[in-house]
Formats: sequence, structure tokens, C-alpha cells
Amino acid sequence: MASLLEKSCTPREGGAALPRAEATALLKEIPDWELNDAADAISRLFRFKNYYETIAFVNALAWIVHQEDHHPDLEVGYNRCRVRYRTHSANGLSENDFICAAKINALAAKH
Repeated sequence: MASLLEKSCTPREGGAALPRAEATALLKEIPDWELNDAADAISRLFRFKNYYETIAFVNALAWIVHQEDHHPDLEVGYNRCRVRYRTHSANGLSENDFICAAKINALAAKH
């Protein structure tokens, strides 16, 4: 089975959201991400030394998610960025959310 990092997002037009059990299992592959209480979104807070590093991360993240055509919600501050994924067409989580989270973790490991 391919790891999340090796996969690419697939276009979605509706479909069912992942069940809590599947989301919880996939969460094990993306350290430091959290599943919300409703099990319909994942998020992670990234911290940086300064504004420049934060924005550099956001720009690199933007390139990755553009390539995957799967975009998160971002909350950006001086030295932090919260990334939140939820697949709106599924009204919950999809594998695409976890694929992008894994790629964002790989990006963060390089900083």
C-alpha cells in the first residue's frame, strides 16, 4: 500500500465522508495533526521564528496544494499558521485531506 506522501489527490464530486474509524487510522500517518470532535476536519498549528518564515511556509504550502488542487483553510499570524482541512464536497473528511496533510508535514520537516 502506498503511503499518503506517495499519493496524489483525486478529483471529487460529492461522495461520502470518511467514517471516524478510518479518519482515526489515517491520522496515525500524519503526526501532530488533530481530528476535531465531530471527526469532520483535521488541523495542525505550525510555529515559526518570525513573520518571514511564516510567510515562506505559507507560500510553499500554497504551491503544494495548488498542484494537488485541494486547498485548506489557513489562519496566519506573525509566527504561526494553522492549517485546517475538510472536504466540502464530502461534508467531512476525504483521503485527499490526509494526502495534503502528509505533504505539508514533509514541507515543515524541511524548515
